[in-house]
Amino acid sequence: MMRALALALLAVVAAAPAAHAASPISLTDGFYVDPDSNPAVWVRDHANDGRQPAIKANISTKPIARWFGAWSGDIKSATSAYVGRTGSKLPVLVAYNIPGRDACGGHSGGGAGTPEAYRAWIAKFAEGIGTRPAVVVIEPDSLADFNCMDNAKIAERTAMIKYATEQLKAKAPNTWAYLDAGNAQWVPAQTMATRLDAAGVRNVRGFSINVSNYHTTAASTTYGNNVSGNLPGYTKPYVIDTSRNGNGHNGEWCNPGGRKLGTTARTGGGAEMLLWVKVPGDSDGKCGKAPGVEAGKFDPQLAYDLIYGY
Repeated sequence: MMRALALALLAVVAAAPAAHAASPISLTDGFYVDPDSNPAVWVRDHANDGRQPAIKANISTKPIARWFGAWSGDIKSATSAYVGRTGSKLPVLVAYNIPGRDACGGHSGGGAGTPEAYRAWIAKFAEGIGTRPAVVVIEPDSLADFNCMDNAKIAERTAMIKYATEQLKAKAPNTWAYLDAGNAQWVPAQTMATRLDAAGVRNVRGFSINVSNYHTTAASTTYGNNVSGNLPGYTKPYVIDTSRNGNGHNGEWCNPGGRKLGTTARTGGGAEMLLWVKVPGDSDGKCGKAPGVEAGKFDPQLAYDLIYGY
């Protein structure tokens, strides 16, 4: 009797679905190209602009992440609608609504008004994705700009990020989520590893590097390997934002000149994935080559210059 019961229990366990049924890569067929990205909308609306053919061929027809924040409206509906229209392709989403956002840079400030509001927002963000395959980058720069925050704010933010990892793990089981880890020259690898561990990187797939920055893939890979190697007793894979790193970093971060598009979205390439996380042509803020363009707004000249390295 006991043996029969034990065998029955084993059969139930064997039949139960895994928390993560499969990787989102194996569940899809290549990366999703967003027909409503900022550059795609500009291309549709400016057929007679001399820069249009180049921007269409080199940017708007490539897979680029979609960023979500307060501007997205009802967030569960927004993420659900987005992943729902990607068909067999893999969407890349960015959660960008942490309170006190861009504490050091300032150009992209904002975010949810309170920690409680953020927790409600990120829970609905994850619910909107549900069981459909996706890639999510969690809160760019949020673990890197601690030197512009006091200890209480750091602890508060770390708790919010950890909650985000828990929500994505529980509610979006076929999503590979990555905690953002800044870039190769911002925070020492050992320090960043400590921050990632405290913020719940164990709960998600791994971490992201170079979001909205310009460091080469080689430099980012070296940094990523060092961060992963400093995690306490485990390692994690990482992804690299290659949207604007074709000419590397020149010491400036806000709409610098002479930068260039990098490798388009792919698996492998030194990291688990190379992704266009930052939208090429979207301004970093009212600075550098686009002193009159607010952060997140598309500027065709910025996009055009990235194609040719101007």
